[in-house]
Formats: sequence, C-alpha cells, structure tokens
Amino acid sequence: MVRMADPGRTDERDVLVLVPGFWLGAWAWEEVAGHVREDGYEVHALTLPGLESWSADRAAITLEEHIKAVTEVVTDLDKGGRHVCLAGHSGAGAVVYGATDHLAARGSRALRRVVYVDSGPLPDGAALSPGLDPAVVELPLPPWPELEANGSSLAGLDKAALARFRKLAVPHPAGVARDPLRLTTTERRKVPVSLVTCSFSVDQVKAMVAANHPFFAELDGLDVTYVELATGHWPMWSRPADLARVLAREAARGEPG
Repeated sequence: MVRMADPGRTDERDVLVLVPGFWLGAWAWEEVAGHVREDGYEVHALTLPGLESWSADRAAITLEEHIKAVTEVVTDLDKGGRHVCLAGHSGAGAVVYGATDHLAARGSRALRRVVYVDSGPLPDGAALSPGLDPAVVELPLPPWPELEANGSSLAGLDKAALARFRKLAVPHPAGVARDPLRLTTTERRKVPVSLVTCSFSVDQVKAMVAANHPFFAELDGLDVTYVELATGHWPMWSRPADLARVLAREAARGEPG
C-alpha cells in the first residue's frame, strides 16, 4: 500500500501528486509541498512500496507494483471528481508514465498533466537498469562521487542537505530498476506533459530527443512544455521555492479551460 504524506488542504478541486525518485519517500517533498499548498493546491506526496523504511521487504517489489500504487491514488482522487497533476522526479519517470498508460487505458479523465522533474518517460520495453543481476534485491544510495560520475549532479546541495539525504535515504527495490516498462495504449499520448530540466539544458534534452535517446525519445510523440530550472538533480532541496512555483504553474496549465 502506498503511503501519502498529510494532504493538507482538502477543499480545493485541483490536486498535485508528487512521486519521488530512487531512495526517497514523501519526506523528500516536504518543503516543496508547503510552498505549493500556499498556491491553493491539495498535495499528496507519496512513499512507494518498499521505501517505507530500511526494514521494509524489497525482494518482491516490481516496477508494476509502483505503477499500480500511483494509479490507485489517482483513481481514488478521480472518484472525488478531482483534477490531478502528477509529478515524478528522476527514476519515477517510468512509474508516472506507466501510471499515465494505466489510467488512459481505463478511460480516466482525472489526470490533466504529468510533470517530469529532471526525468522523462521511458518507451515501451525499456528499463532503467536492464542488465542488473537478477540476484540483486536492493540498490543502496551510492557514494557521492559515484552518483555524480553517473550523471546525478549534486549542485546546490550543502553539507546539511547531503547529510539529511544520506540519513533518510532507503535502499531502492532493484526490481523497479530492472523491470522493463510495459505500455498498452496510445491514449497515454493525449495527456500533456511538462519537462523540468535541471541537470541538462532544454536544448540538450531536445537534442537527445532528436537522437532517439531512450530516456527522452518518447517525448517526440507527446505534447510537451519545456521548463528550464538550472540546478542539480535534486531541485526539491536546492531550489524548493522555485520548483514549487514551476509545479503550481504547470498544474494550472493542465486545468480545463
């Protein structure tokens, strides 16, 4: 069962659902969520299965389980007649795109926009770590030099932020990284998306789209709005107020006219 942080205001029609990337839970969005609520949005920050604590059982957690957890949250909000903007950070890009596909296949109209935060939608059949040994159960947070060597910039994070990250991070279920994303309907492409670029510039991302890079190629078939927020890979800590403003603006862009 997915865990949600305190949703705060519940009298608003529009809802922002925040899905964290690898090693993170709802706690990662705390400062951003506070700012977004000030803009009048109800906020649900999620902790996905297997990321509740160090002691959580991660052996059987799959990508599909994470996708279903997010899908269920949006479906429950749909029952209340809410309009949802779904935001995914980093490795959660595959999760929120999979949820978009599930919801589109069901004919749900709740999801009005998806925002990818230094992330992107994977194409059908792709995986974040396809060569990962099947025997690996979990992926601990790597040392900082290893993270940066793999392209995850720590720009904007001071010693206190890094210490908190290291203290609260939980090993990520390996199955989520290893499993290929399975998409079932082209209806998913009707949901508009925003891509917030942080580690890369907008021009760099567009070049990767044109080059058919697996992390961004799928954008070629989507209605995309690009937003540049120059910082490191974790803008929820390095530029929380700015990211909150971007999320509120992009959520409003997805509202019915």
